[in-house]
Amino acid sequence: MSEPDALTLAVIQAGLQQVCNEMDIAFSRSAFSPVIAEADDRSDGIYGAEDGALIAQGELGLPVFVGTMAHSAAHLVRLIREGRVAKPEAGDIYIVNDPYLGGTHLMDVRFARPVFVEGPGGSSLFCWLQNTGHWPDIGGMVPGGFSAHATEVEQEGLRLPPVKLFKRGELDTEILAIIQSNIRVAEQRIGDIKAQAAALLVGEQRLREMLDRYGAATLNAAIVGIRARAAERMRAEIRRIPDGVYRSEAFVDSDGVVNQPLRIALAITKRGDRLTFDLSGSSPPCQGPMNSVWATTCSAIYLGVKHVFPYVPINAGTFEPLEVIRPEGTFLDARYPRPVSGCAAEVSQRIAEAVFLALAQAIPDELWAAPAGTSGNFALGGFDPARNAGYVMYQITGGGYGGNAGEDGLTNGCSTIGISKTAPVEVMEQYYPVLFRRFAIHEGSGGAGRRRGGFGVHYEVELLRGEAKASFVMDHGRFGPPGVLGGLPGAPNVVRLHRDGGTTVPEHLSKDQGLRLKAGDRVEVMTPGGGGYGDPGTRERALVARDVARGYYTRDQAERLFGPFA
Repeated sequence: MSEPDALTLAVIQAGLQQVCNEMDIAFSRSAFSPVIAEADDRSDGIYGAEDGALIAQGELGLPVFVGTMAHSAAHLVRLIREGRVAKPEAGDIYIVNDPYLGGTHLMDVRFARPVFVEGPGGSSLFCWLQNTGHWPDIGGMVPGGFSAHATEVEQEGLRLPPVKLFKRGELDTEILAIIQSNIRVAEQRIGDIKAQAAALLVGEQRLREMLDRYGAATLNAAIVGIRARAAERMRAEIRRIPDGVYRSEAFVDSDGVVNQPLRIALAITKRGDRLTFDLSGSSPPCQGPMNSVWATTCSAIYLGVKHVFPYVPINAGTFEPLEVIRPEGTFLDARYPRPVSGCAAEVSQRIAEAVFLALAQAIPDELWAAPAGTSGNFALGGFDPARNAGYVMYQITGGGYGGNAGEDGLTNGCSTIGISKTAPVEVMEQYYPVLFRRFAIHEGSGGAGRRRGGFGVHYEVELLRGEAKASFVMDHGRFGPPGVLGGLPGAPNVVRLHRDGGTTVPEHLSKDQGLRLKAGDRVEVMTPGGGGYGDPGTRERALVARDVARGYYTRDQAERLFGPFA
């Protein structure tokens, strides 16, 4: 069939995206866990029947999930063809969280639902609908799954290969029982499971409305055309970059086990209308959980480029002009049984940071200094005597964005890898036995520059009842987010524990696990500010004075960073 006209293509493209948007909204509105219902730590997409290639994604989901789900769908298709996974039927939903099969960390659980269409030869598979949701707990050594000291993936939680959790629309209670027997607060997960499945059902209903309107042949032809146009649009953007090799490096504080930095070494080669990304000079595999699986590493490159060129429509064609050389033998190509709980939430952001720093050399007017680059993963698990129930609280936090050529960085922006935001503290206080003593701007954290970085967040949370264990997997505690073109780095991440009248800082600065808290103990976190853009001495004096008047910097800080001002 010939390609539909341009207007029809545009309408179909918007329609496919809207299908994903509705899945995102349905998932969040029906989920039980605040991390999904309030923080939107989830994503939905449509993927090709034959190769798992990305067809469409929602505007409201985490980009890193969308990228990894394409890898996951491709693995699912391969395993079905090899006869290692049961063939799909209408109403089936597969569940999988195996990081080495196109995943991130174990807490990010993926559901996949096949969509069939009827034709002259009978029923055929049209596409896959997929979503990922961050479950607050998946078992493992510590509540929340963020084990800072894990040395093998089994210590991080329950690992699920692709299996049918729903068979012809019916929940398999035996598989559900296995899952619930291996995770904490198991009785709460059924709400999230049904929400995740319901979102896919909403997606199928909306997609069938499009199939009824246009027919499968027209939709397939449109998908091919949309993909080709996205590829050409990306090539056009790449052609604006001067040919050459652009190098950068970024550092992970430590792996949580060995207290030494991990280096990400990136070389971007631009030739004509293609970009090649080489990470082969990066550190070798690490003992702790800061290894990154290939799907996450590749997705981090893609989302970094998409940040730079936000107006390119996103589907598999968007990434055709990008070649990512697999960094074998490094911590960015984790193989079983390497632990990976920090890969999506932290390492992926260091990879994207390296992309930004490299391309800032090529097109500085279009780039920015490094953002906070940490999700601020804080998990608290314990027993609430007032409710006679266990709980797992998972907290993510924003930070400062880097300054750019035109403006200062955003304060308390979401993480580089997605749109997830901190759940309202009022909601967290209703769900869990905690009180937020402080939730404010991390004053002085913005990196100095002609355009300063945005500011991080400063919060302090007190345990009110019972006992609990706290765990952290964060980053940028050793090194603040770098500035560019003479700008200074933003302030690093800070974690403090206030217990028994004293204050301690974790050995690995912002990574630790299983720290015992009792009522009255407090956890204090100050997230990083963004890096500065340009020479701080060239910042307008009136802007410096304004920042001091607003309390963003003390006068002494401002004069030290920017020089004297009136």
